[in-house]
Amino acid sequence: MKVAVLDIKGKDTGRKADLSDAVYKIEPNNHAIYLDVKQYRTHQRQGTHKTKERAEIVGSTRKIKKQKGTGTARAGSIKSPIFRGGGRIFGPRPKDYSLKLNKNLKRLARKSALSIKSQEKAIMVVEDFNFETPKTKEFIQVLKGLGLENKKSLFVLGDSNNNVYLSSRNLGGSEN
Repeated sequence: MKVAVLDIKGKDTGRKADLSDAVYKIEPNNHAIYLDVKQYRTHQRQGTHKTKERAEIVGSTRKIKKQKGTGTARAGSIKSPIFRGGGRIFGPRPKDYSLKLNKNLKRLARKSALSIKSQEKAIMVVEDFNFETPKTKEFIQVLKGLGLENKKSLFVLGDSNNNVYLSSRNLGGSEN
């Protein structure tokens, strides 16, 4: 698959970049993408929710009133859930929400997502994507040149470039 190479201003350079058909031309697997997104979202959950149950409440264990003769229900402990300040019945407990996926399934999901984006003609190759100093204004000019100013975008760079990162981190829709 061939994609036109653009310069930093969005103009066509006349060259073509060759994208691998093994990645960008496969039949997308929507269920693999669903599972990968599900795993990502479950790993975002902390699972640290917890309330104290009657065994964990600080308080005396003495019998608070006599068993018979008061006319009310029998009560053995101030920690009982029916009393104010008592323990919670079947409260939330810490839980691990992680979800395991096989490596090959994750690879298939990523390839499927890239394949869908290539079918939508949503992949651009930009040459010389580099800034000498970190300037958000310059990054906005690049977005305008590429026609991405009000769209979400993901920039994948060949190597780490701190100036590009610093220029784009203040903008809402850019990830790099």
